[in-house]
Amino acid sequence: MSRSKLNELLMSPWAFPLLLGLAAAGVVAGTHLYITTGSGAFNEIFVVQMLEEGLKGGSYAAAAGFAAGFLVARVLEGPLVGVLDLGGSLMTGVGIGIPAVLLASGIRWPLESFGLSLLLGLAVGVAIGSVIIVIRKVMPQGISASGTGVMMGAGNATGQYLGPLIILSAIQYSIPAGLGAFVGAAIFYKLRRPIAGGAILGAMILGSLFPVQG
Repeated sequence: MSRSKLNELLMSPWAFPLLLGLAAAGVVAGTHLYITTGSGAFNEIFVVQMLEEGLKGGSYAAAAGFAAGFLVARVLEGPLVGVLDLGGSLMTGVGIGIPAVLLASGIRWPLESFGLSLLLGLAVGVAIGSVIIVIRKVMPQGISASGTGVMMGAGNATGQYLGPLIILSAIQYSIPAGLGAFVGAAIFYKLRRPIAGGAILGAMILGSLFPVQG
């Protein structure tokens, strides 16, 4: 298949729900791994902590309310701005919100099996993608383009302020990790890249080379 044919195939409207389903399958499977092994969730620490509190105490209200609300907002927002926020819709909404709702309802079997968690994520992702495509089809022409630039830039602008916080957190963890975060942030700043990414990579590299001895 030629590159032009492949590009045409991937850009077709019906391909979007399928691609979204594949991404959601991986996210829900990651949540399954977290529930069964304690590691693997694709999300921010504070969001995963909401799910963890439910797993320990039995109350999933915080995780379900926060994450599911994110999912609804992002699904409605996606067709309007032309960009679907994968962090809010898939990682938070599908990865935490839907599992929290199922767990709160006493339905654990789809999340305790790796295969079923993949199928659950695939079905949810295809459903969300189909809803977004339908909304875009019935929306008047021209409306869907407004706001795209704002949405694309919001996360990057916010991320500029996370670098110093990451460095401070790394220093609290260990001196090598803090030094790595500082050096990584300085290198990324010199390269005109987001310093948060450099701080994270630096902390991971030196933190793994000089682990904390417990």
